[in-house]
Amino acid sequence: MGDEMTVYLNGQFLPIAEAKISVLDRGFIFGDGVYEVIPVYSRRAFRLDEHLRRLDHSLSGIRLANPHSDAAWTQLLNELIARNTPEDQYLYLHITRGVAKRDHAFPNPPVAPTVFAMSSPLTTPPAALLASGISAITAPDNRWLRSDIKAISLLPNVLLRQMAIDAGCAETIMIRDDAFMTEGAASNIFVVKNGTLLAPPKDNLMLPGITYDVVLELAAANNIPHEVRKVMKNEIFGADELLLTSSTKEVLAITTLDGKPVGTGKPGAMFAKLYGLYQNFKREVMRA
Repeated sequence: MGDEMTVYLNGQFLPIAEAKISVLDRGFIFGDGVYEVIPVYSRRAFRLDEHLRRLDHSLSGIRLANPHSDAAWTQLLNELIARNTPEDQYLYLHITRGVAKRDHAFPNPPVAPTVFAMSSPLTTPPAALLASGISAITAPDNRWLRSDIKAISLLPNVLLRQMAIDAGCAETIMIRDDAFMTEGAASNIFVVKNGTLLAPPKDNLMLPGITYDVVLELAAANNIPHEVRKVMKNEIFGADELLLTSSTKEVLAITTLDGKPVGTGKPGAMFAKLYGLYQNFKREVMRA
């Protein structure tokens, strides 16, 4: 894609190489902003209403007025999809409080927010990775107490994810207060024990994933036993299976945790079931 990618910035569609912002943008200075990621299948944004609701929740959480109505967002994003080549894309939205002199307090009077959106090709995990599963590590969840806000200030997540990379792994599972699991550095995590799917609750300590919602809906529709509750640290290490979900990774098995096999050390029956259901859902609903 490179410089051919068309992006949106503050009312204009332009090549990414021409998109520029001020060094005084509060996103650059303070990480004062939020973001959203939306998968696109066959040129249709998936669950756009739910993604826009989550974006609105994030904006409300940092006391920043939503710069667009849902209708305006829909028009803007459909135009961005149309201006980029891939049939399957993922959209990245990035909204900051705008450009102002450096002061921790909000600009008074308020300034115009910076609104940026770009599209990237959506690629799904290769067959070899689906067959082997991935490796993960655990680490203390040392982030702030509003992880439900999709804030652009992601340094804790960056450092936690890099811990995994340094250990030759793909993801870090975060444990809060040395007691219970919250999520992955860039994913949601499910535990499988005795045929039951366990999911942590949507609260202020984790980001409410749209793929997380789909997996729980598929479990409910297909009579898969599941519980949404706090998942304790010992349940992660005693799991029969661990599953990772995200918009770009879909559903993946975690087969090694902290250097030890999870269950049999291979993707299990729950992974196979949910992965198959997710692919059917993608064909029948996401691409419909």
